[in-house]
Amino acid sequence: MKLLLTSAGISNASIRNALIELLGKPVAEASALFVPTAIYGIPNGGDIVRRVINGTLGDPFCELGWKSLGLLELTALPSIKRKLWVDMLQETDALLVGGGDCQYLTYWMQQSGLAELLPSLLHRMVYVGLSAGSMIMTRFGTSYGHHTLPADSNKSLGFVDFAIHPHLDHEWFPDNSLASIEKLAATIPVPSYAIDDQTAIKVTDVGIEVITEGHWKLFNP
Repeated sequence: MKLLLTSAGISNASIRNALIELLGKPVAEASALFVPTAIYGIPNGGDIVRRVINGTLGDPFCELGWKSLGLLELTALPSIKRKLWVDMLQETDALLVGGGDCQYLTYWMQQSGLAELLPSLLHRMVYVGLSAGSMIMTRFGTSYGHHTLPADSNKSLGFVDFAIHPHLDHEWFPDNSLASIEKLAATIPVPSYAIDDQTAIKVTDVGIEVITEGHWKLFNP
C-alpha cells in the first residue's frame, strides 16, 4: 500500500520528498490521473476544478510538473467500457484524488467500481489524497467545516484504521480548532490525526509516518 494523505496537497518540500520516495522516481518522470469528482459536490465546483487543474487555487497538486496528467471523472465511468479506464489506471504512477464533498466522493468511488479495484492497484500506484480525498480512505467518521464523513461503513472506504481531521486551525473553518477536534476525536474509537495544511500522513506496508512542516496532533481513543 502506498498512500499520501494530505490536508491541502503538496504544500512543502517535505511532502514533495515523501511523494518522490513513494513514486520511486522524480515527479517529472511520473504520470498522474486527477479525480475531480468530489469538487462537483460543493458550490461553484466547476470553476474550482478549473483552478485546481491550472494551479491557480491552493497548493501544488495537478500543476506539480508531472510527465503527464489526465482526468478520471468517476461519474462517467459506469457509462464507458471498463477496460478503457482500467487500462489507463494500470499505466498510471499516481492517482490524485481531490477534495470537496466526502459522501459524494465515497458514493462515486463505490458506484464507479474504482473502490473495488484500488486494492489491486496500490501495490504500485501511489494514492495521493487532498482533504476529502484523504478522509474517505479512513474507516471512521470525521469532519471539517461543513463537510462530514459519518462513522458508517458505507460512507468511507476503510483502507486505514484511523481518522483524519484536515485543515487544522484554517481561517476558512473557524470551528476547526484543536479544541473542537479534540472533542470530536473523543467520540471516535480509533486514533485521530488533526493535521494542518503543511502536514500529510504517509501510509505504507511498513507503517504510518507523519510528514510535516506545520502543526498536527494525534488523539488516541
